[in-house]
Amino acid sequence: MREEESMIQQLKEWLREGDFAKVRKELEPLRSADIADCMLEMEPKEVLLVFSILPKELSAEVFSHFSASEKKHLVEAFTDEETLDLLLHMQMDDRVDLLEELPANLVNRLLSLTEPSLRQEINMYLGYDEESAGGVMTSEFVAIRKDLTITEALETFRTSSYARVSSNELFVTDECWTLEGVVSLKTLLLSPTEAKVAEVMDGHYVSTTTSTDQEAVAKLFMKYDLRAMPVTDNDQRLVGVITVDDVMDVVVQEQTEDMQKMAAMTPSELPYLEQNIWSLSKHRIGWLMILMVTATITGGIISSYEDVLSQTVALAIFIPMLMDTGGNAGAQSSTLLIRSIALGQVEFKDFFKVLWKELRVGLLCGLVLALLNTIRILMISDAPLAVAIVVNISIVATVVFSKVLGGILPILSDKVGLDPAMMTGPLITTVVDACALLIYFALASLLL
Repeated sequence: MREEESMIQQLKEWLREGDFAKVRKELEPLRSADIADCMLEMEPKEVLLVFSILPKELSAEVFSHFSASEKKHLVEAFTDEETLDLLLHMQMDDRVDLLEELPANLVNRLLSLTEPSLRQEINMYLGYDEESAGGVMTSEFVAIRKDLTITEALETFRTSSYARVSSNELFVTDECWTLEGVVSLKTLLLSPTEAKVAEVMDGHYVSTTTSTDQEAVAKLFMKYDLRAMPVTDNDQRLVGVITVDDVMDVVVQEQTEDMQKMAAMTPSELPYLEQNIWSLSKHRIGWLMILMVTATITGGIISSYEDVLSQTVALAIFIPMLMDTGGNAGAQSSTLLIRSIALGQVEFKDFFKVLWKELRVGLLCGLVLALLNTIRILMISDAPLAVAIVVNISIVATVVFSKVLGGILPILSDKVGLDPAMMTGPLITTVVDACALLIYFALASLLL
């Protein structure tokens, strides 16, 4: 950390002295992500200077590591010539990501600077759903025809302008760009030079279409351990490629959204520190209002059993513990099942397996908690024996119910097309609290 701070101070000093050659020599060997980290510690004027000093291709790579708000400020500060250079040296998927993050006035400005052919291609990508395979794919890939010889195929790769950014897998098409198979560079290098590509390609490939949801694409990458995946249109023509680095961004985005939904918040793509208090409040207040209103159900249950509470005041002491235990038990199961569904490990066909497993887990956990609670009551509480029995039976019943509900609710939500994270997180606590009180007071009325 100290070495990094020392280097940043040295870079700033060279920039003040106008010794740009030393700045370039120091930064060029670094990875683009590390250069971006260094630039984040600089003043805006210094950042602009560094962008003008670095090679154009490296500048474009560094730019892709900045956040949306930082990109916006930089584009506003760049001249038209600098902006055009940046766009031309960016990969297509990074260009599209940039334009999707910027306000409309800046998008129009950037598009007006580009050639009509490039503008048309960018507009085509912008037409895809942002969360679909078409929205995350890139058009910068190397494709070879199946009727070429190995020598011709290797020459096609060498002379391609996309060879530098291409993955190890090359996609094979016919003369109409219909996807036929995939072949690795290693296979081409080790095959006889006079052989045809069709003879060495793998016709068993994994592909997707432009309309496929990005989360489904990420699952395919994980299932088949892919580094790149071809994307076709409805006529099986190759139109783009999704690489593993794009999928990593998708996975992080989907995980972030799920965490926010499970915490009863509307998802936001902006980093926390870049949101003002109004934006943060807007994303939180909706579910807070809903949960506050639904919480009146628990209040209604308590008021309807006032006569039971008035006769045995000791019952009130255990209400918070019982509600918290039920909520925590349900949250454990729902979190585990939501993650399992996201990873494709659990499907609707596993409904009864999950039900039976959570039923037994809930019973085991409930009995252990009841035993621990019995020891606690005997040691530090003077509650009547009848109350202790009611509380312990309620704990077992509540934990079993919470575990089962937390296990099956995500599966049912996913089956009907609802987001399990959105439906499960906010609902578990409210439903479990209400049911825990009903179980508790019903047993109290029956036994006391």
